[in-house]
Amino acid sequence: MGRFAMGMLTTLAGLGVIGAGVVMSGAVNVAADQPHSDAVHQLIELARERAVEAGAADIQVPALDDPAAIRRGAGNYAAMCVDCHLRPDSGPTELSQGLYPPPPDLTAAAPEPARAFWTIKHGIKASGMPAWGKNMGDAHLWDMVAFLQRLPDMSAADYLAEVAASDGHSHGGGEHMMAVPAPAAEGEHPTGAMAGDDHHAVAAPAGAPARKTHVHPDGKSHVH
Repeated sequence: MGRFAMGMLTTLAGLGVIGAGVVMSGAVNVAADQPHSDAVHQLIELARERAVEAGAADIQVPALDDPAAIRRGAGNYAAMCVDCHLRPDSGPTELSQGLYPPPPDLTAAAPEPARAFWTIKHGIKASGMPAWGKNMGDAHLWDMVAFLQRLPDMSAADYLAEVAASDGHSHGGGEHMMAVPAPAAEGEHPTGAMAGDDHHAVAAPAGAPARKTHVHPDGKSHVH
């Protein structure tokens, strides 16, 4: 083995030892309220963008203009996505502000359909974005993608009406594992807490009968 190759191996081994020492010392800051350094942030962004682009490259996008599909997507978005990705005129939520990296505001711009489908289906590691494809079939995922194409053009009233007209959290199985929040009225967080309220919703005790939220077209709701 040449001197150059030996020198490279020695250098790499040294860097590995230094890296392991930094990790084991606890010096790597994993706190969600402290951002990555610029270099680390750019590396992660590049890796994510390239991975999603490659994963979505061969996805065939169906027609996304079916009103019934958009409506179904609205119900699942309200149940599964709104706390992170927001609704028209809602402003940030406690959850969206607490996550790092911050989830994109999907009311601001519609994501590219194939990339959105891949991301919703497979999720993003260490970001808080779940792989919804583990519990949802592709048809239901495309419903959500269809809804996302319309979301940036919706007013708050449009959004509430679309969710109210939907079947709520409904995608053919697994829905019982999540609570179904009603669309928030003006001045409320999507979870139903008033803006500025520091209290959190209390889960129903185990074994309690399920309660159904009925949502009216004007956005008002009641539980029974």
